[in-house]
Amino acid sequence: MCGICGILFKDPRRETETDVLRRMCDTMRHRGPDDDGQKVLGRAGLGMRRLSIIDLDTGHQPMGNDDGSVWIVFNGEIYNFMELRRELEGLGYRFRTRSDTESILHGYEAWGESVFERLNGMFGIAIRDCRQDRLLLARDRLGIKPLYLYEDEEKWVFASEIKAILQCPGVRRRIDPESLDRFMTFEYIPAPGSIFKDIRKLPQGHYCQIRGREQETRPFWTLQPAELPWKEAEAAERLRELVRDSVRLRLISDVPLGAFLSGGIDSTTVVSQMAQLMDRPVKTFSIGFKESSYNELGYARAVADRYGTEHHEFVIEARALDLAEKLVGFLDEPLGDFSIFPTYLVSRMARDFVTVCLSGDGGDELFAGYDAYRAQRFDRQFYHKLPKVVKRRLVEPAARALPPTGKKKGAVNSFKRFIEGTRLPKSLHHARWMTFLAEEERRQLFHEDFFPGKRTGTFDFIERIANETEGLHDITRTGHIDVKSYLADDILVKVDRMSMAVSLEARVPLLDYRIVEFAFTLPPHLKMRGLRTKYLLKKTFHDDFPPEIRRRGKQGFSIPIKNWIRGDLKGMMTDLLAEKRLREQGFFNPVFIHQLMREHLGGRENHSHKLWALMVFQLWYDQYGGKG
Repeated sequence: MCGICGILFKDPRRETETDVLRRMCDTMRHRGPDDDGQKVLGRAGLGMRRLSIIDLDTGHQPMGNDDGSVWIVFNGEIYNFMELRRELEGLGYRFRTRSDTESILHGYEAWGESVFERLNGMFGIAIRDCRQDRLLLARDRLGIKPLYLYEDEEKWVFASEIKAILQCPGVRRRIDPESLDRFMTFEYIPAPGSIFKDIRKLPQGHYCQIRGREQETRPFWTLQPAELPWKEAEAAERLRELVRDSVRLRLISDVPLGAFLSGGIDSTTVVSQMAQLMDRPVKTFSIGFKESSYNELGYARAVADRYGTEHHEFVIEARALDLAEKLVGFLDEPLGDFSIFPTYLVSRMARDFVTVCLSGDGGDELFAGYDAYRAQRFDRQFYHKLPKVVKRRLVEPAARALPPTGKKKGAVNSFKRFIEGTRLPKSLHHARWMTFLAEEERRQLFHEDFFPGKRTGTFDFIERIANETEGLHDITRTGHIDVKSYLADDILVKVDRMSMAVSLEARVPLLDYRIVEFAFTLPPHLKMRGLRTKYLLKKTFHDDFPPEIRRRGKQGFSIPIKNWIRGDLKGMMTDLLAEKRLREQGFFNPVFIHQLMREHLGGRENHSHKLWALMVFQLWYDQYGGKG
């Protein structure tokens, strides 16, 4: 695992400075504390920081081919690299290392950009081909590993993290209003946008070619959902085979490894397969809370007992949020997901024992696991059939009148959240229950000079993804939306940044592209039965679960931040959202924000998502946005 970076000047007479590459690499030391390297190749320069996982002694980067005409820097892991190596050796290529990096390098020499289609793994890759005056950037199919690209009149700059790009002289830091709008609405910024106008994310499953002064971005993999007539028993057998093989591949490591264990279906599935494949106890790591409705440690312990794992736990309290400024610094663009805190803390705990951790992320998106799927089905089959007068005069006023409770979910909180979602456009599908800013609130939130007129493009990316699966069942379409938006630009960003913050590699076996492609051939009834979610995944691994896991419902990896904002976080919030600060910045309307604060602190409404997103933006802006 690494952090990579580089510069390519448009003027062939310009030469990259090693000192600039080194400064860029130094900002990503947390991604790779074991090694670093820089290589100047005329107008191009490559840099890397390395966390040694495979081939601890000879995997130094940047890595060049035999004649020095092709160079590579690579962040990630390729799980089928030995298979590729054997094929390339058959073609006459000689290997000097045992690293997966060299398999990509010679693979490019043999197959050009089609090498990316052959890789099973997670990756951000940069290849400089000096003979063809070509720079290739590529990002894995699901977007597990990050890659950003900046362009201005004189240069391109790329890196695994934005903070590295900002080290390059002359990089502009113009805030993108559209991205800020989407951040406040969804709590993440969808690709290819970033918080900065001039920095873009390379989308998942794409490569970018820069040759001369021309830049072109293309997909090398596209998820193509189809609903095939699988028989349940055959589908379950195939799923078990795929998951087992994916976990097996992700156990390849020259350093100690373990697993995150929440006690949910996904992490339990991964741990159960690890326990069956490994010849020693699995090291497992769990996080808990003192608030009973948020604490899931009992479920994790049941799994640990079932498989005799070497189990470790950590209980956090509100004071853990003293980490806020530090964690936002690791994000380097705003992300409003509350669970950065438990993800970071469980990663920090795990790093004391292992260098690699397997995670259960991806199961909800592939197998219809979120509560939003239930909400969408309930709305389609029942709620939308109610007369409008009943909804407007009875149901909606009742939802507004009920004060939120301090519990994680509960009937009142779920009812209020459901009604909020029904007010958004149906074209958003279940994303209606994964947004946090209505149109009326948006008009009030932003300063009139920052956002003149009505915003109309906020939801375009959701509707564009939905249109790619026109004619398929709603379960399939919404899962496809999740994979191409929320998974890539929220969940995987959180996992990558918070694990890499402590130099821990996180692997996600449920996102092996073979499992993803299989999941999107399933008919809807094998993902959801009535209001039961993850039907096939639960059915397939039912016998591997302890009884407590079989009976439990969906919880989600969250924290009681709505309560903490009224307590330990109150002082931080009032400082960050002070009227003077807001007026000087000119992004937001302080009158509306202070109304949100009063309603939340008074217990009349739960505005924790909006308020925390605003706090994250302010913390981020202090570190990255207000300079240059």
